[in-house]
Amino acid sequence: MLKTALFQHPDFVHHETGADHPERLERTRAIIDDLENSPLQAKLQWHLAEPADIAWVEANHDVDYIRRIEEACLSGADQLDRGETRVSHESYHVALLAAGAAIGAVDAVMTGECDNAFCALRPPGHHAERAKAMGFCLFNNVAIAARYALAKHGLERVFILDWDVHHGNGTQHSFYDNERVFFCSMHQYPFYPGTGEADERGIGAGRGTTLNFPLPPGTKGMACRNLLSGPIADAVADFRPDMILVSAGFDAHHLDPMAHLELTEEDFGEMTRTACALAAEHCSGRLVSVLEGGYHLQALAASVREHLKAMVGDA
Repeated sequence: MLKTALFQHPDFVHHETGADHPERLERTRAIIDDLENSPLQAKLQWHLAEPADIAWVEANHDVDYIRRIEEACLSGADQLDRGETRVSHESYHVALLAAGAAIGAVDAVMTGECDNAFCALRPPGHHAERAKAMGFCLFNNVAIAARYALAKHGLERVFILDWDVHHGNGTQHSFYDNERVFFCSMHQYPFYPGTGEADERGIGAGRGTTLNFPLPPGTKGMACRNLLSGPIADAVADFRPDMILVSAGFDAHHLDPMAHLELTEEDFGEMTRTACALAAEHCSGRLVSVLEGGYHLQALAASVREHLKAMVGDA
């Protein structure tokens, strides 16, 4: 059995978006409640996230943008940039906590405290661009973690695998010209946010380190499994990363109200086993998974449970 860390914090519920909003505080509560009543509880290393040092957030986001988020939250604003990205008084603090969870998970894996790690965090991050909030996202947690892994731990290459049902435009935007970070996404298309066509492959030094698999509505889990074990596995082998980061959205579940793919929690478990096998083969098992979407509470909790079962090595 592998040592798997779970990074979480009770303050994640203090990012208040309203009961009518899909990205609501019950998401992380559903995950934690489910795990606390599961045999997995004793198999996980439970960690409290700590807020990110602002310098690491600034490595991926404009200083003025960060200041604007802080000021908006403290002033009582209830949304940013686009109406879908809601905030409350505590959202800036919680967003720093989310980025800190991803950074803490990288540290835990790199120091050997655990083999892999999952961050049950909110708000999600993969739509946040350098100076723009969108898609429920404030700071791009996985992009911040990637930059941190490269700079703090001296890694040469990081591979980001994004299986959220929505394309991770913010993460792609962060590394589109960067040869040291490979961004790979499979997502419903055409769909929000409108990016993620197959011909988006990067520019300049980053040409060839972006790989998108747009999927039509109704795609089943086996198609995603086959992508992971086929062309995505080939891309990982060619890139030879020092760490794999997963933008783990679970909104491709067939019960999720936000999209139209047809995955099950068992599919997410098998996809995780493949990702862990790729990490074991190419980067000493180093894998950090960061929660993105997933809006049907029961499906989200069940999918995260299967995800973690695969990470700890349960059959």
